[in-house]
Amino acid sequence: MSITAGMVKELRERTGAGMMECKRALVETNGDIEAAIEAMRKSGLAKADKKSGRVAAEGMMVIRASADKKRAVMVDVNCETDFVAKGDDFQQFANAVADCVLANQPADLDALYSLPLTPGGQTVDEVRRAFIAKIGENMAVRRFTLASSPEGVVGCYLHGTRIGVMVELVGGTEELAKDVAMHVAASRPVCVSEEQVSPELIAKEREIFKAQAKDSGKPDNIIDKMVDGRVKKFLAEVTLVGQPFVKDPEITVAKLLQNGKATVKSFCRMEVGEGIEKLQTDFVAEVMAQAQGS
Repeated sequence: MSITAGMVKELRERTGAGMMECKRALVETNGDIEAAIEAMRKSGLAKADKKSGRVAAEGMMVIRASADKKRAVMVDVNCETDFVAKGDDFQQFANAVADCVLANQPADLDALYSLPLTPGGQTVDEVRRAFIAKIGENMAVRRFTLASSPEGVVGCYLHGTRIGVMVELVGGTEELAKDVAMHVAASRPVCVSEEQVSPELIAKEREIFKAQAKDSGKPDNIIDKMVDGRVKKFLAEVTLVGQPFVKDPEITVAKLLQNGKATVKSFCRMEVGEGIEKLQTDFVAEVMAQAQGS
């Protein structure tokens, strides 16, 4: 049977696949469009499994909060390239996943993947794998986190689509919570207060500072005071409440919270791609390889 341009066009519109892939599928099924769609779905899901090991260090961070700001979720959805991350389809999927997490509060990624992405629809994993087959890239929900503050509000802040922060605030206002979340995004504190810094870390820093101070040739009692001062400065730098507030460096975050009659229960800061070793690829060579394989 002759495969016409109109048949290829219809199959492309219905599947979103490339022209050559559509033409091959139609040739293999002797022009039967429905059979071609079924064959492409089967082969596409197999391809999705093969792509699951490829590095996906691009993507977007999505935050969803309940209407009363007492609960919120943050979801990190990854893909291989920035080009795909900026596409409407990818962003719609990521936003739908965040809605699903907020609505269902899954315990972990396995539980999330088994949930229907939309009521009565395919599961999150089924939609993800079909999307991989369509775009030809690995894609995954890398992680998500939940936050709640029954006695206050959850402050949320997104810096573009790559950095997200949630702050559980007890007392205070929604505006204050957002200001603290914005500060966390910019200043990257390690923990809320000194009590949460491990004694081992403090001891290690003290040892380093002491070794550095000995080069000064000062007496031991002076060196001890110098080390105490450096440890105090270190703790101020790594703790949220010890840092100068980014919007008003004349006051610390501790003072900001005191003025707002609030305390920070916890915070979470996540950035797309952090901790993932990205592969360095030759883009021109990759395009040529794909062209030769088509």
